[in-house]
This record gives sequence, structure tokens and C-alpha cells, in this order.
Amino acid sequence: MKSRLLLLLVFAVGAGSALNAQLDNYKYIIVPKQFSAFNKENRHQTSTTVKYLFTQKGFTAVYDDSLPEDLANNRCLGLLVELDDSSNMFSTKTTLVLKDCQGDEVYRTIEGRSKIKEYRAAYREALGEAFAPIQAMLYSYTPKEEPKEEKKEAPITVSFKNDIKSVEEKPAQPTPRVVEQVATQEEQSFKSMEPVASNMKKVEKAEAPAKNLLYAQPTENGYQLVDSTPKVVLKLIKTSVDNIFLVDDDARSGMVFKKGDKWLLEYSDSSGKKQEELHIKF
Repeated sequence: MKSRLLLLLVFAVGAGSALNAQLDNYKYIIVPKQFSAFNKENRHQTSTTVKYLFTQKGFTAVYDDSLPEDLANNRCLGLLVELDDSSNMFSTKTTLVLKDCQGDEVYRTIEGRSKIKEYRAAYREALGEAFAPIQAMLYSYTPKEEPKEEKKEAPITVSFKNDIKSVEEKPAQPTPRVVEQVATQEEQSFKSMEPVASNMKKVEKAEAPAKNLLYAQPTENGYQLVDSTPKVVLKLIKTSVDNIFLVDDDARSGMVFKKGDKWLLEYSDSSGKKQEELHIKF
């Protein structure tokens, strides 16, 4: 459990800067007193837990039935938080979704999980995990700038009155000097302009050895990477950020992400943080 929390924090720091720009333009977070996944208000203390998490992080979180005056007049000042609950009899699974005043999804957190059997404690733990990327950000409300109207420039009036005072005669131009060219073999030089064949050889881009190539096979929540044996080498779990995957492996915890044209595996073990390049074919 500790290794999973450490991995979530590493992932959250990487995604925090991109999330800042998405949320800084919103002044409020609107928390429903009853999420659509439940049949009564504040089921398992989910509403109070979500409001507490946003408030502790520095957001102005309000319940949906007690909006401030400026938010009531302009719902676009705030984001509505929804709870996506995919829990089953074995574990509690939650995701937080932030939507704007048009109902468009602005941000979706990672899925938080808990295997605690007591519901209230399980939802508190799962929501805390889901909130990790938001916890890592540096939120500061910055109002959106209103588009400025372009000022029309006054037309320019050009007057030609009294523009010509006098006309002066230009001095006659001297007769151009004629240079006589001597067309003899001794007086002429010649430089060949024919293209010269290049001695540079085309270097073909080296491909990853077949034995190191991993093939990505889609799964229910991500991919599994298999070698040419075929043998499953790694299992990857999708996140809300493109080209970033969590490693689903009991032996090690880490993440796989794309940097430039390379896929990298980053993980930690007893000797510290390590990074390996993977050759993946999707």
C-alpha cells in the first residue's frame, strides 16, 4: 500500500503543472450534497470528505444548495465535481470528475482504491488516493481575461496642395564606359558547374533488436507487454494523462511514460530510483 501511495505522489508531481493551467481560471468548486451514485445525501460521508479535501488544498468549495451571489449569477465561475463510483464487493473504487458550466469535462483524476471493509473508511481512503494529482498542484485563482475591443484608427488624409515647389533639371548622366573584353584562350577562365556525386552513404535508422521488442496487447484497463516468446513482461494501467501508465506488478511499483520518441520505465527498489528504456510496438 505504501509503495502505491509513493507512486501516486510521483505521478501527481509530474502531472501537476499541466493541471494548474486547467483549474486556475475557476474560483469555486461546487460539491453536491448527494452524488448521483448514491440514494441519499452525504452517503458514507462522501460529500463532506470531498469538500474537506478541496478546502484544505486552498480551493473555495461550496455545496450546491448554498452558492455565493456571484456564482449564482455566473455558474461559469465554478467547476462541478462529480463522483464516478465503480466499486464492487471486493474493493472501493472512486474517480473525481470536474465539469464546467457547459457540462464539458475539464479534468478527471486517477482512480483511487481501497480494500477496507468498513464503507466510510474505505471511501475516505479511495477519495484521498484519487485526489493525489490535485494535492500536488499549486492552485491560484486567476480570472479569465476579457477580450479587448480593437480601437478603430482615424483615417489618414493626404494633401498634395503646394507639394511641388520647383522642378530642377537633373544633370546629364555621363556616357557609360564600354569595357572591351578580349575573347582569347589566355584571357578567359572556366569553372565547371556540373554536380559532383556525393560520397555520403545513407544511414538506415537502427531498429530495436527483435529479442528486446515488446508488443502491447490491449486489456480491460490498459495494456500488457509481451515479448516474442510470447511471455507477459509488464502490465500497464491507463491514467487520465496521455502516454503515462502505471505498472501493475506485485514485484515492483513504477510508471511507464513517453519522453520524446522513447518509452521509459521508471521504478524504485532497495537500491533507489532506476530508469530503463523500453522498445514497445503498439
